[in-house]
Amino acid sequence: MSGRRPSWRDQVLKAFTPQVSRLTLAADPDGLLLEEGVLTGVRERGFDLIPFDDHIAFRYAYESKYRARWDRGESTDLVVVLRAPSADLATLPYDLLRAGRRLSFSLADLFPSLSYPVIDCLDRGDLDALWRAQADDPPGQLGDTATKSYVLRHVFEILPEQIRRPADLLRVLLRRHFRNRVVPGILDEHIIRILRSDGRFTDWPLEQIVPDRVAFFAFLQERWPVFLASQAPGEAGRTAEPVSSYGLRFPGPANLPFDHEDVRVYIDSLFLEGHLRPVEHPRAPAWAKTWAAVGLRIDPIADRARKAGHLLTSATDSVPGPEARHTDWLSFALRWGELLALHHADGTALEPNLLGRFARTRSSIDEAFTAWVGSRYGSLHNQPAVPPVMVHHLPRHLAHLMTARDARKVALVVMDGLSLDQWVTIRESALAGQPELLCRERALFAWVPTLTAVSRQALFAGKVPLFFAASLCTTDKEPKLWSQFWADQGLASTAVSYARGLGDGPLADVEELTANPANRVLGLVVDKVDRIMHGVELGTAGMHAQVRLWARSGYLASLLALLVERGYEVHLTSDHGNIEATGMGRPAEGALAEERGARARVYANSLLRRAVKQQFSRSIEWPSLGLPDDYCPLLAEGREAFVPVGESVVSHGSIALEELIVPWVQIGPQRA
Repeated sequence: MSGRRPSWRDQVLKAFTPQVSRLTLAADPDGLLLEEGVLTGVRERGFDLIPFDDHIAFRYAYESKYRARWDRGESTDLVVVLRAPSADLATLPYDLLRAGRRLSFSLADLFPSLSYPVIDCLDRGDLDALWRAQADDPPGQLGDTATKSYVLRHVFEILPEQIRRPADLLRVLLRRHFRNRVVPGILDEHIIRILRSDGRFTDWPLEQIVPDRVAFFAFLQERWPVFLASQAPGEAGRTAEPVSSYGLRFPGPANLPFDHEDVRVYIDSLFLEGHLRPVEHPRAPAWAKTWAAVGLRIDPIADRARKAGHLLTSATDSVPGPEARHTDWLSFALRWGELLALHHADGTALEPNLLGRFARTRSSIDEAFTAWVGSRYGSLHNQPAVPPVMVHHLPRHLAHLMTARDARKVALVVMDGLSLDQWVTIRESALAGQPELLCRERALFAWVPTLTAVSRQALFAGKVPLFFAASLCTTDKEPKLWSQFWADQGLASTAVSYARGLGDGPLADVEELTANPANRVLGLVVDKVDRIMHGVELGTAGMHAQVRLWARSGYLASLLALLVERGYEVHLTSDHGNIEATGMGRPAEGALAEERGARARVYANSLLRRAVKQQFSRSIEWPSLGLPDDYCPLLAEGREAFVPVGESVVSHGSIALEELIVPWVQIGPQRA
């Protein structure tokens, strides 16, 4: 700890001294206790934490896991968290009030000089920079407007008053969107107001490109050919065709200063990491040996190899460390998925001299991610559901969207078994020819063990697996769990539909569902990828080849287009991914296992699991995080599987990055 600067977390954690009270009631209106670093610190001190947001779910967990232990004379350090002001603690059940001590935490206490409505909008991960700024540059008492400027300067390093030229604006937006920094809407409005205050950027689509990363890159993409045409080497100032012929959807200047030094520094990464796509251009030969060549389709094989090499270098240099936030791993997984898809696209894209480096990088990723999951994964299910972090958060997020956007219809498309890299393959094969569909790509954590009956049920139930323990070995209850979730949100059963077994044939069933005017929520299971996985014989490369072939059949593209056309906001995700694994032997367990998977075995108690663990030292006794006590998983470590020694399988169940982090894609019509 020597040399470490004090953190705002220290102010929170100092209240948690073990063995002071078996029950602590904490008022936490600003979600400070749910921040990953605080959650980890609380757990390291021996405390368990349960949010009090669903009375029935809370009472079930409280009575089964803690009250029974107290009755046996065991001691605990339990924290019940109420997302409300301290005065609301008095509304908790009497038995809790009688047994527990009371604590309260708030942003107003941590940042008393700053406007609460402004700092409340910040991601809790941004509080570190604000805490340091408060110490290094004390703000004095600030109102709303001054707090916005203070936060923009010290947290996001944005000074709107200094943005005067197009290159200034592009530099600021490139720096922000390339790093995928999330800026609260209240601050974006402040930025736009300042930029428009003296007539600057009046014709720019600031309301789209400032807050929206996808819109900003789409804005750049459609202007890239205009720039190439007007600035071809040796032909400066000439334009091959009128700007109107480019069909620009976004307003604003047609020709952007891509060649300005503050913009040009991003060009390689924008194209090589897939934010922008290279284009065909009649003047490509004139650009072939210049800095702009990366944005042109000249030699597909060489271009793919160059992109793969860049992504590999980026991955090697940016593997998140032990203290990484979950958002760091989600962002990293998206980039890693791009590389894997490229590597398996129609033969390897990696040059032979890079294959060894790829294997070493993958090994370091496995090691780092396994360690991180062991220490941090347990806190993720307690994260706020908006925005979602885990798959079971997604239904609550959709409910929030429906409330916020009045009468919006939503469709949840669950691609059973789809990994991030296979999503990239599908996107390139099925959706590249449909520019009218806009994909906003993010990622989520699946449930461990990464089995369909656990993670997919959690996804449709909107709950942790503990609360559907009776059906953990089957998916037959999914329709009921899905309907029950939406009934709890106030929707009639006639407004909710569920269908599974999709992926082939006509779309008649889905067309019928979407034609029903009463239908507001669809839950659809496309299990084609999972069926491909369980029949694949040529490893991950063969898996990608078959997924690519299926994607080109047009089924998924037609399904998504239909849903968008019928007015649904579409969210595509997966319950788990998959990896290629090598057999380390099949357990000789007789009837001991409740469930037998290639990457996960499940036992009724820890003693049975320990007996098998002794046969396989390279396996993980996974704790019952969010699981019933009688559901004890044993996971295959690394890239091994519980199959005969040396046998190769593509499977799932454990905690490799490609199994545990899955795509979450919002799909809608392309609009400026």
